[in-house]
Parts: sequence; structure tokens; C-alpha cells
Amino acid sequence: MTVALREEAGGKVLVIRLGGRLLAADYEKFIPVVQRMLRQHEHIRLLIQMHDFHGWSLSKLWKDLPPDQIRFADIERLGFVGDPQWQSGSAAFCKPFSKATVRHFDENKARESLNWITEGLRDPV
Repeated sequence: MTVALREEAGGKVLVIRLGGRLLAADYEKFIPVVQRMLRQHEHIRLLIQMHDFHGWSLSKLWKDLPPDQIRFADIERLGFVGDPQWQSGSAAFCKPFSKATVRHFDENKARESLNWITEGLRDPV
């Protein structure tokens, strides 16, 4: 699995690029970053780019992630970029935890997805 992280809009947006199959150890790469961002900002936005993505193992997440470890209610926008086969699964995963506005983009709409996720946000001067 490859996991690459990039912050945008002054740390109010986290772009998570995933490739391969997301395993237990991979969560440890981005969960602390999300936690830090949530401590710094009232709300954040996540853009998850899935390139050559083969799914995830959720058992580790449910076992090791206490419900209060990430304030899912404070994620205001959640975008997914990737193959349409992951759209229904990603929406089903997020629905119980977040009231975020969720939007899906095909891989060829990566620029559009970044514009949408950062819309209305400005980098601090």
C-alpha cells in the first residue's frame, strides 16, 4: 500500500492518496495527521484519491480507533477520487460517522475535486 499525504488551504484540507490495499499499519500514517488538523481547526475537509486501489481492511480501524479519537462530525466535506466501483462502499463507510457533504469524482476529474474540496477556503496570510 502506498499512502501519501498533502495539506492544502492552510491545513484545513488533507489530501490522502491511496494505492494498493489499505492495511492496519496504513491507518497509522494518516490518523495522527487528521487528529492534529482537528485540534488546529474547527472543521476540516478530506480528499481521498484512490489510484490503483484494491480495498481496505476495516477490522484494525474498528478495533483500535476509539469513537472519540477522531471527531468525524467536524469533517465538513469529504471527497473521493477514483474508480466508480468504490463510490458506494466509501459512502456507506462514511454515512454513520459524519454529516459531511460527500462527493465522488472519476480519476480524470482530480483538478475539479481539489477545486471543490477547497472551495470557500483561503490560506492564512
